Amino acid sequence: MKAGAVARLVVALLAGGCASYSGSSLVPGKSTEREIEQTMGIPDLKLPGKAGETVWYFPRGPAGWHTYAVRVGPDGVLRGIEQRLTVENVNKIVTGKTTKQEVLELLGPPFDESRLPLKPLDVWHYQFLDVAYKWNLWVHFSDDGVVREVLKLPHPEQDPPWGGADFP
Repeated sequence: MKAGAVARLVVALLAGGCASYSGSSLVPGKSTEREIEQTMGIPDLKLPGKAGETVWYFPRGPAGWHTYAVRVGPDGVLRGIEQRLTVENVNKIVTGKTTKQEVLELLGPPFDESRLPLKPLDVWHYQFLDVAYKWNLWVHFSDDGVVREVLKLPHPEQDPPWGGADFP
């Protein structure tokens, strides 16, 4: 997650006092844009969606394990909220076919972006939960914006190098 996004999340959580991690108190068909922002904070990203909707993305990492996509209708009313960092969505990424824009729309903004020094590949980093198992996900893109590799590895908290035993 970019520093600006982290700062906005912290400010929203502290200033709002009642800011909600998942937006579970919001009501589809009733909650307004203002109520969404009061509840969840300022979105990290807004993208056009289907049928005139706008999709607002609320990444909750790197400390959290979710990205919520809030679909807002052209009338400014909530249509729905979806958790996007799921195994099902990760499995929709097709090497050699899926584009950066499609990954962005599917998973939301990455927690971290980098460039491999020895290969001409951009890397987006996500972390997510599979039931209760923690994963790191790296999606590699070539300069043409197409996915070239998807790496899914256990998160270090899940599978520590010392085999999982607690330190004395």
